[in-house]
Amino acid sequence: MMNDNMESIDTALATRIRRDIMMGTFDEGGRLSEARLSEIYEVSRTPIRLALRILERERLIRRGEGRGYTVVSPTVEEILQAVQVRGHLESLAARLMAQSETRCQHLPNMAKAIETIDIVLRNGLLGDSAKREAQAANRVFHTSILNACENDYVGFACEQISHLPMLAAGSMVFDRTTIQSSDPMESGLFRLHLGNAQHQVIYEAIEKGDAVRAEGMMREHSHTMVDYIRTFERKDDSLTVADLVAYSEG
Repeated sequence: MMNDNMESIDTALATRIRRDIMMGTFDEGGRLSEARLSEIYEVSRTPIRLALRILERERLIRRGEGRGYTVVSPTVEEILQAVQVRGHLESLAARLMAQSETRCQHLPNMAKAIETIDIVLRNGLLGDSAKREAQAANRVFHTSILNACENDYVGFACEQISHLPMLAAGSMVFDRTTIQSSDPMESGLFRLHLGNAQHQVIYEAIEKGDAVRAEGMMREHSHTMVDYIRTFERKDDSLTVADLVAYSEG
């Protein structure tokens, strides 16, 4: 029980420090020490030390000379590269699932996820509750494919970059400026409708065992995240990783 509690504290701390790095609270190249972080987050050094090991594995900090760590903040371009990698991994997962003889066992969860998002769309509202429902359903859809592809290394590889903005399984992007526009179906709801229509095509391809179709549509589906980032860049030349965090959180 003690080990489980310590692990949860470490993970929670790593999440807090990670977010502060992404949001620019700690400067790129800045030094982090256990003593300083212990004061900031008001915890003992032991969980801080273990949380820093997690962040070091994620390449968000680098051990410096002597004691302490150096902040290594990811750039927007690096996030974009990671999104492209995840797109290829999910495309592979869709292909493998379509080839699997046990794929039918996972299809009901995918169908339910599609229906849940359809209900959100039919209601025509995209408030906080609706976004949470859509995000949860989207997560189920994508994790079902990763779990059913019968290649553990695909999911493992995805997990290694899941700490980055827009890289968690089933991540969705909400452009707050367009969601607040006068015609929501041309903004957030329209994007959600397009994404779920792609879900339906992927579902049908996997159900039929059409591996080529499933892989191709999943690749197209994954590329929409890249398109969104490029759209945000065109709107704001000074786009930062902190902005991507905000878009991810809706």
